[in-house]
Amino acid sequence: MAKLDFIERTFVNFRDHPFPDGRGHGFRWVDLKSFRFARDCQDPDLLTAVVAHEQFRDDYAGGGVDPDGLRHGPYWLNVISPDEYQPVSRDRTALVLEEWVKQYGGLPNSLERALDATLRATVNSASRLYCLRDLGSDAFHDWGGVHGEFHEFVAIDDDRQALTLLVAADD
Repeated sequence: MAKLDFIERTFVNFRDHPFPDGRGHGFRWVDLKSFRFARDCQDPDLLTAVVAHEQFRDDYAGGGVDPDGLRHGPYWLNVISPDEYQPVSRDRTALVLEEWVKQYGGLPNSLERALDATLRATVNSASRLYCLRDLGSDAFHDWGGVHGEFHEFVAIDDDRQALTLLVAADD
């Protein structure tokens, strides 16, 4: 298995930006965790390493771990494996994320800039992208289905030798 060294976490909380209607798209956030990998690593090994990494579990609730919970405890660790990730194009990734970002209307300029610098920059610089496949009714839990209000991608950037786990969700 490839070795991943945790580099950084970037968390963009929509509520931290002033929406004209005061609601701020509810409880929406983007969480990016970046890891460094050795140049000779292959994608299947990288996907195995990220799913096995201690930082992986935390992303299903945007911070904090409930070890016995349905959202990010043994349930997810048993359901999600490297085989659940499918290659996806940059265009498809960008479309899915933009539809999610804009589903409730326009965004304040400060949030647009934050998303440009994080979410969109990660997608645009990726050499390859993988999307967590639709897990069907097995992925329905206490706050909704995975592919309704929750999107997970793995972005691999060969130039930077970085893998980024990208989660966009409504909590």
